[in-house]
Order: sequence, then structure tokens, then C-alpha cells
Amino acid sequence: MGEKVVGFHAIAEALKQAPGGSILYLCRNVERKNDQLESIARANKSVTIRKIAEADMDRMLEGVFHRGAMLELGRSQNRTSAVASTTVKSFLSQLPQDDAALVLILDGITDVQNLGAIMRSADQFSVDLVVIPERRSAQANQTVLRISSGASQYVPTATVTNLAREIELLQKNGFWVYGADMGGASIATVKFPHRTVLILGSEDSGMSHLTSKKCDHIISIPTTGHIDSLNVSVAAGILLYEFRRQKA
Repeated sequence: MGEKVVGFHAIAEALKQAPGGSILYLCRNVERKNDQLESIARANKSVTIRKIAEADMDRMLEGVFHRGAMLELGRSQNRTSAVASTTVKSFLSQLPQDDAALVLILDGITDVQNLGAIMRSADQFSVDLVVIPERRSAQANQTVLRISSGASQYVPTATVTNLAREIELLQKNGFWVYGADMGGASIATVKFPHRTVLILGSEDSGMSHLTSKKCDHIISIPTTGHIDSLNVSVAAGILLYEFRRQKA
């Protein structure tokens, strides 16, 4: 069988495109709202519904928190990944010459909870591409799919081996690069161009030195609290909102 999907919203989204051979497993008397998942599954003739004991699902998922529902995808599904995978080069080749676009680069986000939350914001604010380094970074998986409520399936994502090289490629194609750092200029003073790259660094140390050097501008979110900085997923949501607010 294919991948296993857990989490109410992630399952609900996956059911919309589930192929033949997919199975929705449900435990009785665990979550009442799982009845909604059963209704969605019945509308998709390709999905089989099986009621099992909670202990059996625990064994199938080996300790993964499930709330009494799990979708096992058939292998014929066109999209079996937790993300819509692409490459920066492919993204650029399909981008019309004068079109605006927003790219989000995550430089060393290691917490899957943060990555999942960022992917959800990326979907909500119509990010055109998310770029994640292959090393020293959380990767999109079923946990991220669940935390993002299925949103990571809809956000084009490129996993790259050389972040600096991809930044340079974006710059050559008309993108201006803005890195987030507490010492940067306030976003209240920034006017984002129609082709913008936003970079957020790791939870502990921020952007790497090399990534920071590649930025055209360093920006910050003004705050008045007592804690040093915002959580990276919160910062991502604020920056993405500000970009879309300016373009509205």
C-alpha cells in the first residue's frame, strides 16, 4: 500500500483525490467528527472504509497519534508525497516573464511543528514556491502534512542541495531577496517588489552567514515584548501577510 495519512483535515483533503485501492480506517466511538470523514469517503467510490479496534490502529501506526482515523493511500495516486515537489529551475521555467511571484526560503528550520505551521501559512497566503535545504532541515513528511492540515500537498516545494546557488538563480530571474533578522529594517518601511523572496532562518541561530550575505535586504518585524524574538512560524505568517497586504 501507499502512504498513511492521519489528522482530520489532512485526511479530508487527501480523500478528495484518493485513488483506487485507498482504505479509510476508522475506530468506533473515538471521534464523532470522524463520521464526516466516512461521508466524504463514501462519495469517493475509489475508497474502501474499514472499521477496526483502536488497539489495531495503534499497532498499524506504531505510536503515531491518530484520533481514531487513518487513510492508507493506494499506490496509483498521482501525488503520494506530503508535498507538491518541484525544483527552482522548473518553477522559473513555468513562470511567465513579467509575472509577480512570492518565494519563501526556509534556512534550517529543524522543528517539524514549525515547518507544518509555516506550510499552512504558505498555502493561506498563496506562496508560489517554498525552498527547503536538503541538509540540516526538517523535511516535509506525514507529520508535516498533518500539522499543516493537508496544506503542504498544495504548496510547490523544492528541496535543494545548495541554497546559495538557488538564491543566485532567483536573483538572475528578477527576484529581490529579503532576509528576516532582528537587526534589519522594519517591515513598516519596506515596499516589496512584484518578485520577492522571503528568507527565514533556524529557530535558534537564524539565517546562516552565507545565506545572509546573499540577501539584497535584511528586514525585521517590530515588537515591544520582553522575549527576544517571535516563533519562526509566527514570523513567517506576519511577513507573508504583509507581502499580500501590500499587493492587495
